[in-house]
Amino acid sequence: QVQLVESGGGLVQPGGSLRLSCAASGSIVTINTMGWYRLARGKQRELVAGITSGGNTNYGDSVKGRFTISRDNAKNTVYLQMNSLKPEDTAVYLCNAWIVTNRGTGSPHDYWGQGTQVVVSS
Repeated sequence: QVQLVESGGGLVQPGGSLRLSCAASGSIVTINTMGWYRLARGKQRELVAGITSGGNTNYGDSVKGRFTISRDNAKNTVYLQMNSLKPEDTAVYLCNAWIVTNRGTGSPHDYWGQGTQVVVSS
């Protein structure tokens, strides 16, 4: 079993910052790409940012220049630093990771966290 546990969400004023964390635990052999998605009311789920095990990153157009994704491979943890937050960033933020476990076939499977709510409002 693998668990992804997010933390760091909350209420913040426009222009403020938050830092999300997502820690993976369980029968992990290796973690490939990790990332953050978000789901806002009335919208489809969208990619916020992704990071490979080697540190290559990609971002959704709406967050480029404001958000930074990073990871600590020793801690199996991915972070999302969110600056200059806008009301339109309000959403549930979901952690995703492609993980090879010691109970599978050796191929990576994607796992999801339960989500953490971010509300940007004055």
